[in-house]
Amino acid sequence: MNPARVLCIGEILFDCLADQPGRSLEQVASWTAYPGGAPANVACGLVKLGIPTGLISAVGMDEAGMQLVQLLRQVGVQTTGIQQYPAPTRKVFVLRSDRGEREFAGFGKIPTHEFADTHLQARQIPESLFVDADFLVLGTIALAYPQSREACIHALQMADRYNLKILVDLNWRPVFWSNPLDARRLIPDLLKQVDFVKVSTEEAQLFFDTTDPISIHSQLDSVEGVMITDGEKGCSYSLGEFQGKIPAFPVNVVDTTGAGDAFVAGFIHQLYQYGIRGLNNPETIKKMIAYASAVGALTVTKPGAIAAQPTSEEVEAFLKSI
Repeated sequence: MNPARVLCIGEILFDCLADQPGRSLEQVASWTAYPGGAPANVACGLVKLGIPTGLISAVGMDEAGMQLVQLLRQVGVQTTGIQQYPAPTRKVFVLRSDRGEREFAGFGKIPTHEFADTHLQARQIPESLFVDADFLVLGTIALAYPQSREACIHALQMADRYNLKILVDLNWRPVFWSNPLDARRLIPDLLKQVDFVKVSTEEAQLFFDTTDPISIHSQLDSVEGVMITDGEKGCSYSLGEFQGKIPAFPVNVVDTTGAGDAFVAGFIHQLYQYGIRGLNNPETIKKMIAYASAVGALTVTKPGAIAAQPTSEEVEAFLKSI
């Protein structure tokens, strides 16, 4: 197996999607479990697009954990960075609207800090993974817990040591935080250490008081680019010296879980294809964002964040058909 060119760090879990859209938590009669977790989604999405990728995460010593590791291996994600911990593998219950929009509804009877992913150990992350890698991708959920936060800080230090480019997807999910106010301190500190930032419109407004990517880019003067996704309204961006907006592709939406993660996978794929020098050309940037948007659009046409992800051939065919 080729060395991972991209490393993703953070949670892997099961998204338990309500089988009955449009119902409240109390009204849902049954759930279907789909593998998920933003970093895992990005890792799987990248492998499906042809980029060797590894995941750094922790799962429980239970059947659910074994199933997730088996899935990663089936997809082709490198699992050298997967740790096991004697705690439950996380399950997240997700409500769906009639239009496919999702709402996180908690973790059942288990407190958020008692799942295996919160116990990711910094000292067990193999430094060898970083030697041949080009990119590190992380979200912010792991920052909500002391041990996984320390692991992320350690990964950032190794990424800096080996000159990896770093992308963070803000991925704001307050249900994961015992004290959501901690995010106001921890997330801005993280953003000072990265090269690319991807946020949703809601996250942009919440954390930066603006939905203008140029303004956010100026607030984060050390980053090389900012992307703001807004569902069916498309993506606005400030990358390098260029700004713009790409409209969303019209598709039949079934489930929006993992759409932003698929976009991130598509964007990293394009960075890998064109290189950072691609950000010096405004037309190349448009192609990169359009490609990432196409990956996200195709992902929402089927249920499940990972199962729905397209291959590079499917993305190319979709772009040619428009």
